[in-house]
Amino acid sequence: MASPSPKSPEQSEKTKQYDRQLRLWGDHGQFALENGHICLVNATVLGTEVLKSIVLPGVGAITIVDDKIVTDEDIGSNFFLECSSKGLNRGSEALRLLLELNPAVQGNAVQEPPDQILKENPDFFKSFTVVIATSLGEKTIQDLAQHLWDVNVPLILCRSVGFLGSFRIQMKEHAVIETHPDNEQTDLRLDVPFHALSEYLDSFDIDTLDLKDHGHIPWIVIIYKAVQKWRVNNPHWPMSRKEKNEIKGIIQDFIRKDENGVPINEENFEEAIRAVNTALMPTFLPAKSQELLYCSAATNITKESTPFWIMCAALRGFVESEGKGNLPVKGVLPDMTASTDHYIKLQNLYRTQASMDAEIVYRKVQQIVAQLHCENISEADVKLFCRHAHDLHLISGSSIVSEYQLTSSVASYIARHLEEPDVMMVHYILMRASEIFQSEHCRAPGDWEPEGDIAKLKTCVTKLLSDVSCSPFPKDDHVHEMCRYGGAEIHSVSAFLGGCVAHEAIKIVTKQYKPVNNTFIYDAGSTNTATFTF
Repeated sequence: MASPSPKSPEQSEKTKQYDRQLRLWGDHGQFALENGHICLVNATVLGTEVLKSIVLPGVGAITIVDDKIVTDEDIGSNFFLECSSKGLNRGSEALRLLLELNPAVQGNAVQEPPDQILKENPDFFKSFTVVIATSLGEKTIQDLAQHLWDVNVPLILCRSVGFLGSFRIQMKEHAVIETHPDNEQTDLRLDVPFHALSEYLDSFDIDTLDLKDHGHIPWIVIIYKAVQKWRVNNPHWPMSRKEKNEIKGIIQDFIRKDENGVPINEENFEEAIRAVNTALMPTFLPAKSQELLYCSAATNITKESTPFWIMCAALRGFVESEGKGNLPVKGVLPDMTASTDHYIKLQNLYRTQASMDAEIVYRKVQQIVAQLHCENISEADVKLFCRHAHDLHLISGSSIVSEYQLTSSVASYIARHLEEPDVMMVHYILMRASEIFQSEHCRAPGDWEPEGDIAKLKTCVTKLLSDVSCSPFPKDDHVHEMCRYGGAEIHSVSAFLGGCVAHEAIKIVTKQYKPVNNTFIYDAGSTNTATFTF
């Protein structure tokens, strides 16, 4: 057999460059990122810090929309502008320096204001994977947000002023298949073993094994045999702490002893005792999965349904039929002390069953696609979906326009959170009030006369609080601070927030990990953060 050809130098260099992130989201996640196109509206300090953390991991392309001219203030606070940039277009200059970070990224600069683009060429924003906007007026925010909501393009609205920062993610619907939970539940099926697994487990007789083999059988077998022995007098599956301790006692009795009656140190049996609590978790359909499989979007599939909902419909068919109430086998086996032959054989059993289950779901997907005459879904996507079916996550978002119009539900939500002591919602009110101030006076509060703007900003705050049926703030400390900032961006605050926004954008593009559902607020003065869902 011919030896495989070596990887090309380009590929090996690329893998080396992106090694750490490939460990986080894999080749398919990197592929999605490299096919992503991010649009930034306004290359402010915060905006360029966001793009920096998106360009470095290798996003496919970026477009900066910015009609502003570089000023001395820009050069003093923005690391991606040079002294020679003064008087030139801010977006073009920032793009030039950002692309130096990663030559593989494509870039484009549009020297027009976003409101003009929305008016003359609204389809412009349709082509982007995510739009990130910062330093916009209140009217432009709402116009852009409404348009992106209508065309179903995710929007991340960012703010950075003084020691305060925030971002708001607007998405109609975002399905996450690979959530990467911190503590992923093992899927061993010891309570309902599939046929091949049952045959394998029953093939062992712990009492008759010689000493060498005794110390190399997988702990899954040990626990299964202990449960079998326990169930001779207990017909149900061990669930309580007392019952699990009894299983541990049986495993302890399995351990061989030397001629002096001292237990022989067998690591696989020690592992079995430690694994009892997790291994004996009964197989069940998680409540979140059940909710997704039986919601209207999954039960009423149409030609316009997304691949996620089509796969949910097919998965429901599997659960109700072949799965006998359970999801497909994950096919992932935890590490354990065992002989190589035993471990590989056991691993292949789980992988084979997982592949068979995924194949059934894939056939059901094909049937639905054929009936609806919609776009085909690849087998690889279905396998990935089945592998992570236990931890599916769906975000159903709300529009920024409804938030800005202070609908009754939004107003009551804000009022409820303002009642809590030292709540971060105060900063949300201040940043919203600053936007109102800027719309009325065409400048940030405190930009020209900090002392004179305090009363004006307080009026904006009071109006906002009145709209949500809340009393005015007892003290004006926060208002004074906002005017003292003068609308300035502090680079360290923007750098931190920019990294956070970039993380969320990458989650959205790769469709991995759970993004923040909806609003994140950062107070650099106290280093506190908070999330809110309007």
